[in-house]
Amino acid sequence: MDENNKTLIVCHACDALQDVSHIPKGNIASCICCDVRLFKNTKSTIESPLAILIACAIFFVIANIYPLLQLNIAGIERETTLIETAYMLFTEGSPVLAIVVGLTSFVFPGFCVFSLLYVYLAIYFKKNGYFIRPLLVWSSRLLPWSMMDVYLLAILVAVVKLLSLASVILGIGFSAMIFFVIFYAAFISSIEMHVLWTKLDENCGGAQCE
Repeated sequence: MDENNKTLIVCHACDALQDVSHIPKGNIASCICCDVRLFKNTKSTIESPLAILIACAIFFVIANIYPLLQLNIAGIERETTLIETAYMLFTEGSPVLAIVVGLTSFVFPGFCVFSLLYVYLAIYFKKNGYFIRPLLVWSSRLLPWSMMDVYLLAILVAVVKLLSLASVILGIGFSAMIFFVIFYAAFISSIEMHVLWTKLDENCGGAQCE
């Protein structure tokens, strides 16, 4: 095989350097030394994840604009949005917990969704956008810290406990959050960072993207 057409990858488990340019579409590449899964050479590397990512962005915006739920206690009504929950924790004397909730349920997911959406759109339209490589690097590092599913489970537990104390009405934001978690999980399972980096190199024509 032509040396210029080789695609080399380093195994994240044993650091073995290997050629993966021969992996057919739809097949999974495994390390020749330790047999650890490296990546899946998906048939649709851009279109399907991009469609899911657009849905994630839409539901994320809706989940943060509209209230998650409405509480009615003794005639007093209170609505709260996703980001307001972190603010309420901060004002109630739990700043550390508020920061953790804000980062894992709003900052990290939002950064990953919109950064990767920017990267995918740049690759799809074959444009060399600014800061693509740094955004892709940081998104891949922050993806494991986007814990919207854990946050949703915590809200469900809180709602069950509040039902005996107050009238709880789930809002549009809560429904949007459920759909966001579903689409976000589907996106995480479909993304292949190695394939994405390869497409990015092809898009740049061998040059360094900014």
